[in-house]
Amino acid sequence: MSLKSLALIENWPVPTAAAGAVRADGTVLGTHGPAGRRFPLASVTKPLAAYAVLVAYEEGAIELDEPAGPDGSTVRHLLAHTSGLAFDEHRVTSAPGERRLYSNAGFEQLGDHVAKATEIPFDAYLRQAVLEPLGMTATSLEGSPAKDGVSSVDDLLRFAAEVQAPRLLDPRTVAAAMTVQYPGTKGVLPGYGHQNPNDWGLGFEIRDTKSPHWTGASSSPRTFGHFGQSGTFLWIDPDAGAACVALADRAFGPWAVEAWPPFTDAVLAELRG
Repeated sequence: MSLKSLALIENWPVPTAAAGAVRADGTVLGTHGPAGRRFPLASVTKPLAAYAVLVAYEEGAIELDEPAGPDGSTVRHLLAHTSGLAFDEHRVTSAPGERRLYSNAGFEQLGDHVAKATEIPFDAYLRQAVLEPLGMTATSLEGSPAKDGVSSVDDLLRFAAEVQAPRLLDPRTVAAAMTVQYPGTKGVLPGYGHQNPNDWGLGFEIRDTKSPHWTGASSSPRTFGHFGQSGTFLWIDPDAGAACVALADRAFGPWAVEAWPPFTDAVLAELRG
């Protein structure tokens, strides 16, 4: 099958967009638009960075519950946005584990922590641990592990297939990454306001019952993934047995809030049909 619903990106008010979907077995269900074109990912960089951190954990370079970031914070706190670090500044605004404070600074400290532990710059570690093994030749980290990734739909479909059927990590580690860390923690989901709870796994945002949300009304509560301020998203819906990626070259805003959920619902309807 080739998903016709992916063509709905043609209606988005953006100069260029590309989208694709993939099953857990790696079967690409279709792409639309320039699937090989490289787009800035913004925060869709975070799941890639988190996967590299989890490889470092499995290799024994770091432990999830060892100190990292501000006083009292751990690698797990940083991955789950509960370290207490501010959004874009390396300053502490609350105690670890208290609030879900979405933090780019936290991911930058994660990158520094892994680089120090492995004695490999984080961009090189990500390349060696994740990108090269998956054949993601169009993907690179060009700065902050929080937001400076560049990739293509084709490459992100390879990553989404890996997350659904892990080869680089133990499936139990990936199951933990898509399981709520610090349940009941509330906080702001950027672009969508205050959520109680604001559920997050290890580097992946978990949909659960959040409303409003960037996924669809028919997305299962188990859906997890990330969106980026550059007009990008990646979701994986375990109940649908598939993942979807969309990249665009217009910054996130009201257009995306309006366009993304019906697009996702159309993709899911076609998958289930």
